Amino acid sequence: MQLVNKNYRTIKRFHSDLKNRTDRYRTMRQRAIPSLSVCLALVWISVFPNSLFSAESTSPEEAKKTADSYFRDQVAPFVKKYCIECHQNRRPTEAGLSFNPILDSPGDSAFSETWKKSAARVMAHDMPPDGVEQPSDEERLMFQGWLQQAKYLSPKDPGSFVIRRLTKTEYANTLRDLFEVSTDVADSLPDEVAGEGYMNSLSPLQIEQYLLISEEVLRRVFPQDDEKILQSHQRLFQQAPPSPNDADQTLQHILNSFAKKAFRRPLNANEQATLLDVFELGTANNLSYIDSIKLVLKAIMVSPQFLFITPADFSESDAKIIPLDDYQLASRLSYLLWLTLPDAELMDLADQGTLHNPAILESQISRLISDPKSAALFDGFGAQWLGIQDLQTKTFDAEKFPQIDTNYRRAMYMEASLFFQSVIRENLITRDLLDSDYTFINGSLAGIYGKSDTITGEEMQRVKLDDPNRGGIISMPAVLACTSFPDRTSPVIRGVWVLEKILGQHVPSAPPDVPALGKQEGTASQTLTLRELTERHRSDPVCANCHRLLDPIGFGLENYDAIGQWRSKDENGRPIDPSGTLPDGSSFNQPSDLKQLLKMRNHEFARNLTERLMAYALCRRLEGYDAIVIDELMQSIADDDYRIQTIIRSVVTSYPFTHRKIE
Repeated sequence: MQLVNKNYRTIKRFHSDLKNRTDRYRTMRQRAIPSLSVCLALVWISVFPNSLFSAESTSPEEAKKTADSYFRDQVAPFVKKYCIECHQNRRPTEAGLSFNPILDSPGDSAFSETWKKSAARVMAHDMPPDGVEQPSDEERLMFQGWLQQAKYLSPKDPGSFVIRRLTKTEYANTLRDLFEVSTDVADSLPDEVAGEGYMNSLSPLQIEQYLLISEEVLRRVFPQDDEKILQSHQRLFQQAPPSPNDADQTLQHILNSFAKKAFRRPLNANEQATLLDVFELGTANNLSYIDSIKLVLKAIMVSPQFLFITPADFSESDAKIIPLDDYQLASRLSYLLWLTLPDAELMDLADQGTLHNPAILESQISRLISDPKSAALFDGFGAQWLGIQDLQTKTFDAEKFPQIDTNYRRAMYMEASLFFQSVIRENLITRDLLDSDYTFINGSLAGIYGKSDTITGEEMQRVKLDDPNRGGIISMPAVLACTSFPDRTSPVIRGVWVLEKILGQHVPSAPPDVPALGKQEGTASQTLTLRELTERHRSDPVCANCHRLLDPIGFGLENYDAIGQWRSKDENGRPIDPSGTLPDGSSFNQPSDLKQLLKMRNHEFARNLTERLMAYALCRRLEGYDAIVIDELMQSIADDDYRIQTIIRSVVTSYPFTHRKIE
């Protein structure tokens, strides 16, 4: 009991250190979901692309001067005339928003979301409210145009550095590569919500789980057999257990090699002293050398330096912005592309202080991409971008889709993963993600693609596609299934998916008081097609604005049922009409036509993909100066025909990825 109490106190010291660090670096902000009133603004913005107010062709100084004049001469007077009366520094402040600090610092990245939401409400005629003086349409458009100007007032800033906990997958992969154990050792951890940024919290329950997992790792690594214990020590630390006289020297070697690998950087003096204290705690309680080492390993596995991605140097600095040191750069790169700790080559380069060299960094990016471990990029980024990360637990109607079992779900997921990997490995261009003449299937998926006669078994195989309505992420069963209800398709969800995942637009949720489509239409839902039901639904002006944009896209994909099978008639036997017209006037007659229209907007798609990858890599939302960085990256990405590896390289070598702010 005494040993357990001391062990607990030692581990508690690590987590006290964790709290001090995370308190200094916590930067995640909660943002409210915009209301339905921004729908009209979405339609308007879709007609007027971002380039309408672009300043990419001017110098940074000229762009900043133009933006400053734009704000001073037009935006500030607009806010003072139509907004400040209600939204100012007084109590109560309307809707919790005051424009006083925003008017003082319009380019501050903290206000990026406020400008976006405010412009959307103004464009939707939701603000100013009825009963007060209203701006003209020209004034509203001017205010919306400020969104493309505000970024030029942002100071050069890599953004907040987010200390984050390893995700479940990263944690499992890291244990695998440290101890050569199966990743199933971490299966007891709960699944986590993926997205821009990560949870920094660490609850008592999670601490207990990490302790239990560390004990299971040690049980697998060090079996009871004495001879095998010796072999495990040799394999883990690259040297045999020491004699009693050499124990201190061997322990120092472990701290300088294994602990360094676990922490992804050399240990500082305090960290070394703490781990030495843990070892001495074991020997003082008459534990053997091996058991004392196991206690040290347990302390490493539950320490914040292991569980969290942190800067290597927390020392005070006169500089407000500094480059990442090479160890931190190695970790960022490795956890982005491999979802695990840096390998020996990356650590050697960090030891030499040469990883930040542009030529060396570029070569390492290529090496990591070409390695099979880069398949993890889909598990970390690709799956959550496509919205299929929960495919294994999604509910399907068992009567309508009896074929959906564990193997079928896995095949759908693996098709998307292997396709994503192939586009990266072959360095294809972004529009190849939207439309391709090949995919990866096995016997489970063969029926969907009309390949049952030639493809059998569970092994995934690359196959050529002849049907223009197939190929690319939009028509993949995994995506189509995850954008449907359990028993039927959803044109609205699919329309939102295309707008958000492909074109990078933001679509708000429907208001909570809008009933489900079937309930809203009563018995008509039994006789009308889904398109007819939805057209009646959008006759309501509250629903119309969003649906004019969403519905044509969603109905363009109606030939695919709720699990991605092709059909020409709906469940009631009525012919499916997949034709539609987009707000810009372009029209299509079938899914292949819709894909071609989306491919014509490849620049928007590539920018959206770049922004999402950047946000994922930085673990935070993009704001302020990030927009200028993306503008610059898109020029070089476009020059290389939007190749996917160029996007990855651009993100990894970018200013926000390679620098951090001292806070």
